[in-house]
Amino acid sequence: MSLKHNDCLNFSPIDAVKGICRLTKDIVNIDSGTCRNIAIVPKCKNCKHFGASDVNGIGLCKGLSKDDWTFESLNAITCKGHEFKQER
Repeated sequence: MSLKHNDCLNFSPIDAVKGICRLTKDIVNIDSGTCRNIAIVPKCKNCKHFGASDVNGIGLCKGLSKDDWTFESLNAITCKGHEFKQER
């Protein structure tokens, strides 16, 4: 799994392209690589209940009472079924 700045809890978006790192206060591009201080945001793509996604980033969630299709990039910070994959 390739992690970007928008996968970090320390990232605060400004617009569709950039944001601010809450630690360094630097402006960073959303899709640029992360630093060593990354705090991974719970998202469907890093949950052990999320099935393989297609080319559009859509996969099957099997972590709740009913299986359902979802986007891999969906923020799961409030999801009761989210469990990080072991590959972190």
